[in-house]
Amino acid sequence: MLEIQSTLVHEDILSENFVCNLNRCKGACCVEGDSGAPLEKPELAILEEIYPLIKSYMTQKGIDAIEESGTWVKDFEGDYTTPCVDGNKECAYVTYENGISKCAIEKAYEDGIIHWKKPISCHLYPIRITSYPEFDTLHYDRWNICSPACSFGNELKVPVYKFLKDPLIRKYGADWYSDLEKAIAE
Repeated sequence: MLEIQSTLVHEDILSENFVCNLNRCKGACCVEGDSGAPLEKPELAILEEIYPLIKSYMTQKGIDAIEESGTWVKDFEGDYTTPCVDGNKECAYVTYENGISKCAIEKAYEDGIIHWKKPISCHLYPIRITSYPEFDTLHYDRWNICSPACSFGNELKVPVYKFLKDPLIRKYGADWYSDLEKAIAE
């Protein structure tokens, strides 16, 4: 692992290649899994605030799920997550374009309706963060539904950390990312 400021970065993030290929996976990470997307505590208030603004981007099933359970929930492990529909599969914030699942929050962001792109856990995927009081560990989450992204990343020769440069900077800052690049170069 590389130590960058107050984080530990797993080597797989540096050595494995990854580029999302939505035409192949159809956005499966938004509709598969055992709970919703992980949320950080400050994101809970953001979701409550933006919900009225993004509601028109959402499916009726997603709206129904949020009207029933709220803009966020605690999952079976006690972690904050986005609510799901269809038996804890599809994220309530999913929308569809040409058969590809997309994020209604991100669509509203792209249209200039809101100023928050989406939960950082979604923006950083396939990186997952485990937070401890003194530091975060970043690891590469392997999931078979992302095999098209792995193949595409290999074809383009783009490592995970380069594909996720913008969300890594969003989470940890430009100085952190610069330190990561320097450590990799050494």
